[in-house]
Amino acid sequence: MKKLKKIDMHVHVISDTEGALLRKTGDTFCTPAELLEIYEKIGVERGVILTAMSPECADERNTNREIYQIVKNDPSHFSWFCGIDPRFFENSDQTDFSYILNHYKSLGARGVAELTCNMALDDPLLMNLFAHCEKCQMPVTIHIGSLGGDYGVVDEMGLVRLEKILQTFPKLQIIGHSQRFWSEIGADVTEETRGGYPEGKVAPGGRVPELLRKYKNLTADLSAGSGFNALLRDPEFAYGFLEEFADQLYFATDICSPENAKHPIRVGLSAFLDDAMEQGRISYAAYEKICRGNAEKLLGL
Repeated sequence: MKKLKKIDMHVHVISDTEGALLRKTGDTFCTPAELLEIYEKIGVERGVILTAMSPECADERNTNREIYQIVKNDPSHFSWFCGIDPRFFENSDQTDFSYILNHYKSLGARGVAELTCNMALDDPLLMNLFAHCEKCQMPVTIHIGSLGGDYGVVDEMGLVRLEKILQTFPKLQIIGHSQRFWSEIGADVTEETRGGYPEGKVAPGGRVPELLRKYKNLTADLSAGSGFNALLRDPEFAYGFLEEFADQLYFATDICSPENAKHPIRVGLSAFLDDAMEQGRISYAAYEKICRGNAEKLLGL
């Protein structure tokens, strides 16, 4: 069975670095050319660019227009999700987000991401946004954080608010992401470990597998230290997890900088999946869905 080129469902890009505010790490997001150079090395053929819109997350925000232009200039390598903050327009739980969503959908946006506003996941403003996303058939990638001094929508251990969203909007696809999501792959998570990168064998009975089984509108991307770490910490558990939830998982990297090319936790997922397939640890059918099939379906490729 041949290795497949991947579709990256979570990446951040800047059009160029001229005048860009450096992050505290001293770098910026990748330019399209820098990202494609990394992609060539790790076997990725397309990236889905997510915006950085909410002030809690961005050192310097990149706009929907900027991302749209990047995709327009190179549609063979890039797709995009538009960025929307639930405080846009009237800062009201009655805001007509369908107006915004349909505009960006007409420009090729295939979802909304990355949702990083530091508000309770079931805040009325977010509930209104989710209602319009469901109505407009726009999936949403969520980054779960903690309240205050952090970024990301807020949920407690156990992901009770996430379950409320999944129940309330059964036709809305939620794409889970971040440490506080992926740490709940196992039942051994604690308040001290849920915001980081838990180590060791995964204890059966985690909330993420439970919710994935119960709600088919929940999906997840395997990006960054959070998603890839959830696999690496216990490969034997991971193979079964990948097989069982193959229809609900996306290959992703969350590459944020050219420096990420040096970090295996950001760029190692492609080889991990290749090896799992070649060694017969996961089926080729599961491998194909996770690497690209699920993304092709969502993106309409």
